[in-house]
Amino acid sequence: MDLIQLRHILASLIISQKDMVSHAQLSSFCAELGLPSPDEAGVKRERIESSFNAVADVDLPSVARRLLNQHPPEAAIRNQIQDILWSESAAPPIPKRFRREVARAIECDELYGDARKFDELLDQLWILDTDPWAGLLGQDTGLRAEIQQHVHRNPGDWSAELLFDRLGVYDASDYRFALFLEGLASADVRPDEAAQRRFVTCVNVPLQGCGVELRETDTEGGYPVFTLISLHTTPRGRPKNLIFASSNKPDLRFRDAIDNDIEIVTNADKVLVYDRPIGSEGLRWDDLQRWWSETENITETEFAKRSLYRRLRSSLPASSPPQRTLFDAFYEGYGSAVPPLPALLPEVWLHWDHRTVTERGRDALLRFRMDFLLLLPQGVRIVIEVDGKHHYADATGQADASRYARMVAADRELKLSGYEVFRFGATELQPSTAKADVKTFFDALFKRYGVSLQ
Repeated sequence: MDLIQLRHILASLIISQKDMVSHAQLSSFCAELGLPSPDEAGVKRERIESSFNAVADVDLPSVARRLLNQHPPEAAIRNQIQDILWSESAAPPIPKRFRREVARAIECDELYGDARKFDELLDQLWILDTDPWAGLLGQDTGLRAEIQQHVHRNPGDWSAELLFDRLGVYDASDYRFALFLEGLASADVRPDEAAQRRFVTCVNVPLQGCGVELRETDTEGGYPVFTLISLHTTPRGRPKNLIFASSNKPDLRFRDAIDNDIEIVTNADKVLVYDRPIGSEGLRWDDLQRWWSETENITETEFAKRSLYRRLRSSLPASSPPQRTLFDAFYEGYGSAVPPLPALLPEVWLHWDHRTVTERGRDALLRFRMDFLLLLPQGVRIVIEVDGKHHYADATGQADASRYARMVAADRELKLSGYEVFRFGATELQPSTAKADVKTFFDALFKRYGVSLQ
């Protein structure tokens, strides 16, 4: 993220607000933007400028988001700020050629269902007015007026390809383009499920040519929610039952196989089953803690946080101190920044078979349980394994080629199923260095997949 450019843009915007507030209002104005309290003495410009200059770089993105929500600037500047904030967000790359093919594909369907919501979508993402005062006066000028003339009043005047060109869609950032397509597929713009699915079917043909598609990832108000995802990095399905925090094979059965309703028959306190929908944002600690609080009837937030952490940690095998070291290093390393981050889930069951490996024979599944799993935004699934000697040696400590071959075969199977697998050697996780090493790894991982640490 270009924090130097962000600070430069924000400085002029925030300082220009001095004429909109009085001296008495300046403290509350700074507080609502997340700025430090201004000096008591001095002219307004000096007070607000010194307050902004005191903002740490790490807090700039938060200030920018508050400014966009509470004092939105003209669209051109808004887009500059958004593109900086979104520069590290996950979005699959869509080359210009495929964006044009998407526009041409839309010709097989309606451009929108609800004209008002369509216009709102355009307003949120694109620059429709070059004269900001015209909009305030209720006048349609520039591109906004042309859209009213050629898209709404005279449908067919403009093709979708021409509209995309005039909006700047072909040269926009991948994240802005993804938001636009997801908006066009939304129930707001298309308040009819059949229309949503027709649109998605049309545009997925060209999108799949560059390895992405709009995929149903959630529901909202009874309508499907579609997210633009990469075909190369995400599994096809959505998580339905997340069985975790159990080092022993769960004794489970289907209470209702039609509804995929799982029941833990014995030792229910030894296994956790997260059975809520997991949408395009993945599974964050906030989501997990909320589920835990409601499941365990815990009303006190701090107690819920601590008891959940203890419950997860207790599932880690005592025979693997390095696993515990990695778990502790992750949560201690991020500290107060953990709640919006993906939850690091221990001892997650990938396969479950009521028969033993011996009973199943050659058809036995290769890996039952994962050491750790993270469910990231856009359907990305990250598996983390901590390898002790038993991963590559027999009971006597001698190298075991067959054991190692089974491990790498299981890795291939996972990767072909859409999981990303990362391995730590147990000797890497020494208590003296693990905290820094684990934090460095996860910082790089989250950056790669567009998970914001702000």
